[in-house]
Amino acid sequence: MNFLRGVMGGQPAGPQPTGAETIHKLCDRVASSTLLEDRRDAVRALKSLSKKYRGEVGTQAMEHLIHILQTDRSDSEIIGYALDTLYNIISNDGEEEEQDESEDGASSGPGKQSSKPVSEESSHKQSDDLGTQFTEIFIKDQENVTLLLSLLEEFDFHVRWPGVKLLTALLKNQCPQVQGVILVSPMGVSRLMDLLADSREVIRNDGLLLLQQLTKGNAAIQKIVAFENAFERLLDIITEEGNSDGGIVVEDCLLLLQHLLKNNSSNQNFFKEGSYIQRMKPWFEVGDDNSGWSAQKVTNLHLMLQLVRVMVSPVNSPGATSSCQKSMYQCGLLQQLCTILMATGVPADILTETINTVSEVIRGSQVNQDYFASVNAPSNPPRPAIVVLLMSMVNERQPFVLRCAVLYCFQCFLYKNQKGQGEIVATLLPSTIDANSISAGQLLCGGLFSTDSLSNWCAAVALAHALQDNLTQKEQLLRVQLATSLGNPPVSLLQQCTNILSQGDKISRRGSKVQTRVGLLMLLCTWISNCPIAVTHFLHNQANIPFLTGQISENLGEDERLVQGLCALLLGICIYYNDNSLENYTKEKLKQLIEKRIGKENFVEKLGFVNKHELYSRAAQKPQPTFSSPEQMLFDHEFTKLVKELEVVITKTVHKSSEEEKKEEEVKKTLEQHDSIVTQYKELIREQDTQINELKEQVSSLKAQNEQMQATAAQQLSQIQQHKDQYNVLKLKLGKDSQQLGAPAEGTHVNGLQSEELGRLREEVDDLRKQQDLLQAQLSEKDALIDSLKSGAASPMEGSSGSSAENSVDLLKELEALRSQVQSQAAEISQLQAQRQELLKRVESPSEQAKSSSESRVGLEQQLATANSTVAILQNEKAKLQQEVAESKKEQDDLLMLLADQDQKILYLKSRLKELGESIEDEDDLDARDQLEDEDEDDDDDEEEEDADED
Repeated sequence: MNFLRGVMGGQPAGPQPTGAETIHKLCDRVASSTLLEDRRDAVRALKSLSKKYRGEVGTQAMEHLIHILQTDRSDSEIIGYALDTLYNIISNDGEEEEQDESEDGASSGPGKQSSKPVSEESSHKQSDDLGTQFTEIFIKDQENVTLLLSLLEEFDFHVRWPGVKLLTALLKNQCPQVQGVILVSPMGVSRLMDLLADSREVIRNDGLLLLQQLTKGNAAIQKIVAFENAFERLLDIITEEGNSDGGIVVEDCLLLLQHLLKNNSSNQNFFKEGSYIQRMKPWFEVGDDNSGWSAQKVTNLHLMLQLVRVMVSPVNSPGATSSCQKSMYQCGLLQQLCTILMATGVPADILTETINTVSEVIRGSQVNQDYFASVNAPSNPPRPAIVVLLMSMVNERQPFVLRCAVLYCFQCFLYKNQKGQGEIVATLLPSTIDANSISAGQLLCGGLFSTDSLSNWCAAVALAHALQDNLTQKEQLLRVQLATSLGNPPVSLLQQCTNILSQGDKISRRGSKVQTRVGLLMLLCTWISNCPIAVTHFLHNQANIPFLTGQISENLGEDERLVQGLCALLLGICIYYNDNSLENYTKEKLKQLIEKRIGKENFVEKLGFVNKHELYSRAAQKPQPTFSSPEQMLFDHEFTKLVKELEVVITKTVHKSSEEEKKEEEVKKTLEQHDSIVTQYKELIREQDTQINELKEQVSSLKAQNEQMQATAAQQLSQIQQHKDQYNVLKLKLGKDSQQLGAPAEGTHVNGLQSEELGRLREEVDDLRKQQDLLQAQLSEKDALIDSLKSGAASPMEGSSGSSAENSVDLLKELEALRSQVQSQAAEISQLQAQRQELLKRVESPSEQAKSSSESRVGLEQQLATANSTVAILQNEKAKLQQEVAESKKEQDDLLMLLADQDQKILYLKSRLKELGESIEDEDDLDARDQLEDEDEDDDDDEEEEDADED
């Protein structure tokens, strides 16, 4: 402990040990001490010495520190000291502010050693080399990185935070090697992603820095991080921190998002499909007050704009870029960017980056380009945004980067946008010029002929993009006339451009500038390429060809070689796209002129100067014009494509002889004739195909109609056959019925049958009526008898009890007979009704069959008429009979009710007679006595017969 007190700042007992000796003793104490407290104190002392004696601590103590991490994981304090010590010896960052370690009592270390003064640059280089060496030693054993990843799972702040810083330092020094270890480690990336969910901001923020280093240049890790829900977490953090108004944490999140999305199509598609583009819109909601922009807000918004450009960059696949552009328009992000574009008080660098961002959002997207064309600046009167931007482009007082951004925006607006190209060219035509307003065409012409060479170049390139791959607009632009001066006739725009190149005097001063001439030559090459009419207009000016040949043949300085190459390109275009309409400037004569005045080899050599220029290669790399100074703006990206396309064909054309040219023309004519014949046959085939398709449709419709008609005919035939069968059956039935009824003829057998049945029914009804009258008479008699019985019962003393009993017995018999008669009558009525229904069926069946038969309709009309009349008569009779039967049933029911009342009265009278002492026999007794009396009478009769026989 005396040794540790000396190390930590106590008074030395003897001569002070050197730093290397102290570190050696501390390493021995770490390796040999059995007490945890001693090892902890020794590691803490190493931590305090690790910054000053970085090399010594790293060389002697690294192995012991790694052993501490493996064996003492239960003590978070010593683990934290070990991680801090490793970070100090591995990290290459500059000196950081010393942490307050008063509780440790650590000193700056004994034995200050003097060193020779070295430069700051060499010291920094040595520090980087030292950190790289220690990093290689640490990751040589991959288990050390795996151990560090496992320590990051500890929630203790003193372990997790230094572990994050140490892993970040390792990635900075040896990124690919550490990435490889983490990639193969199970759940390695997932453990690091958990740092973003830590509630302690310092760990979360350092976790962002760690993930930035982890995702650099490794697409596999970028995909894993993205699918670990990184986009959702990062966007949430940006929203919590206040979007563009947030601090440096927002900046770190945006940098990490750029690492995940840039040049990674899979993550870009995942970002778009996850609807995260919609969540970018609130980033650009800057307020109306744009006066106070902090440096951090400018940085954040700049990174946000760059992130939008990552999603719609021209280097991405066309399909992915198009879908992102569509999403940005649908969610309103493009509209928000245009609002910033037209706002006031926006810083210049933010405005420039916004213009570049809008450019790539609308590039090649017709919908977005149409929307941008409709945007107006908030001015009085309102002006289109394109006009306002072009005013900045041709204004030499505007910043250079802003003018380049406006040119790029105009190029992107016209890229694959023939509608926009037509609108721009239309502002130059005489019929559409409005003297009271400033148009895009007027600004371009003003910039094209101004005294500022950069304005000349930008206007020429912008106008060339209005003609790119658009033959119609190239021909329309030939109509543009410019007024030169009072009293002089107007000249065409093409003529004015060539005049600036060829003429001297006042305008030669402007045409002598290389940048201006290069811009005009690019415009002319783009204009007349693939447009024979424009070539004819150019050749019609007698001064143009001599000027071009003179420029190419002269031996000028290095700066003029580029102009000579472009003049050779322009002359080659005049040969290749020449339709030989001008006798003095046919293809053959121009080639002869080159051979005599310039020489074929010299011409080809001068033509090759263009693509060998350094600035040509830089412009060919990407569409956006990025130049460090105005003098470097010489080539346009689209023009480099044109040069690459035309150089080969022009060289071949110049070297060809007249005979080869004639042969090629003959072959070309033959091919054209062949193509025309083929085209005619194609048209004929198309017409025949159309006719065949129409005929096929007609045939199919006729087939359908035929099938339908056949089905209808088959159905009608089946119905006719059915009617025939029914008619035959009807004839047979009618013949049988006529034979049974003895009818004189086939036509009248139905009437005879029905009249006979009706007569029989009428007779039966008359019988029923007679029987009903008889029953009513009997009832009347019985009512009178009942009344007499009542009177007899009322005065029993007057004496006729015997006669009353006899009358009651007779009455009962009559009632029974009446009941049986009524029942038989009801049965007869039911039988009559059944016969009547059968008769009606027999009558109705022939009539229905006769109606449904189409072939026998004429022959059966009379029979149907008679049958119908008969049926009507029968129906009337049937209704009358039903009414009479119903009345008879009702009368019978009334009779039954009367009989029931009589039975009750008889029972009542019997009971009264019994009360009066009269003996009344029941019906059964009376029946038995009558039977006995009948038997006695029979016996008497038998005896009398026997006596008579004996006599």
